[in-house]
Amino acid sequence: MSDFTGLVRRCIQDYQMISEGDRIAVGVSGGKDSLALLTALAALRDYYPKRFQLTAITLSMGLPDMDFSPVAQYCAQLNVPYIIKETQIAQIVFEARKEHNPCALCSKMRRGALNNTISELGITKLALGHHLDDAVETLLMNLLYVGRLGCFEPVTYMSRSGVTQIRPMLYCSEGEVRAFARRNALPVVESTCPMDKQSSREDTKELISELSKKYPDIKSKIFGAIQRLPLPGWEKPQ
Repeated sequence: MSDFTGLVRRCIQDYQMISEGDRIAVGVSGGKDSLALLTALAALRDYYPKRFQLTAITLSMGLPDMDFSPVAQYCAQLNVPYIIKETQIAQIVFEARKEHNPCALCSKMRRGALNNTISELGITKLALGHHLDDAVETLLMNLLYVGRLGCFEPVTYMSRSGVTQIRPMLYCSEGEVRAFARRNALPVVESTCPMDKQSSREDTKELISELSKKYPDIKSKIFGAIQRLPLPGWEKPQ
């Protein structure tokens, strides 16, 4: 716990993600990443020098056979308020719109619904479970599919909603997140989305896996390049 939360704390401090008195919503999909983030922030909440509050929020996409009751029980153990927002995003994307590229529309709708939900609660900061591997994959996806160098930012202010997104797990690799989730027996809810593990991100993940066989430190080098350039938004505040 201490090693993992140490990485999360260092990322938060490097990019000044948390201010005194913040009310922070954690987007909890039920996957290992968001549950690991929630666990780490709940632990930090007890001793971090700047006091903050947490609320966990799950968007129910309307997918079948996804039971979030274990997540609700876990949030109660952590003493974190838990809210499930029911949506019909899956029906809109897969049935009404019959999207050829459903992931893009789904992501946009989920972002909007999540921002609207936390705004209704008077919360202006949203913690997302992106980790180091996600940053590396996003950079390569932008390069391969769009032809530009770009990545999401550690801290992003969304002017339309007034919500600030923070990504405190950027110093944690996916392997570290997976090991943390396993050691702490986190109540992971398996996704029933028909596009799960079939997106362009999965293709990029496989490419990186193949490259890693020849260049074992490729992910850390790419992540280091993101910080050293630095890409927009990756400059560490002075």
